[in-house]
Amino acid sequence: MADHGFPDNPPAGPPSPGEEGPYCEEIQHAQISAVVPERVARGVFSTGAVVVQGPHEFILDFLLRMSQPQQVAARVVLPPGVVFQFIAALSDNLKNYESKYSMPLLPNPATAGGAGPPVSAQELYEQLKLQDDVLSGNYANAVMIGHTPSEFCFDFITTFYPRSAVSCRIFMAAPSVPRLLESLKHSFEKFQQKFTQQGHQPPAPPPAPQPPDEPQV
Repeated sequence: MADHGFPDNPPAGPPSPGEEGPYCEEIQHAQISAVVPERVARGVFSTGAVVVQGPHEFILDFLLRMSQPQQVAARVVLPPGVVFQFIAALSDNLKNYESKYSMPLLPNPATAGGAGPPVSAQELYEQLKLQDDVLSGNYANAVMIGHTPSEFCFDFITTFYPRSAVSCRIFMAAPSVPRLLESLKHSFEKFQQKFTQQGHQPPAPPPAPQPPDEPQV
């Protein structure tokens, strides 16, 4: 999933000597070429995710259910427009995966919706271990998706000047990915409904670029 650039306008030059006023410059990323910091290069493995919608952002909590209590292994914060693009890119990647490997992926029955009574956010997070260093999460305004026969890799990227960088890298087993897509779709639909009920038009998402099959970082 490529980044969405800034408006293609010429930069505003610095103020002349003696002229007061802020300095403003607009930049545009032609394509994503992101630095992978050493601290995130190894990535984090996740067995599932919880999607929480806020008034201005979406929070993706990637869980590790292999121990008790279950842990929030990583938290990623995305703007609504990027979530829309993420849904489109992930849908395409799942189709490419199934076509490439002739292996249909279905949501894991153990985590599929309707497997049990719904729980509130408070009840859910009372059962999760959330470390202090995960609370603020990692912001991203672009996502790159890659996959092998056994897992998917999500590189969440900040496309800030002067260089894009991977803020969080997540690995998930392939069978867990359809459930992530379902959760993203459901949460985004609720987000749109909330805007409509308040008499506002949902924010228009940027056009979704074509996602690559493999990571390009």
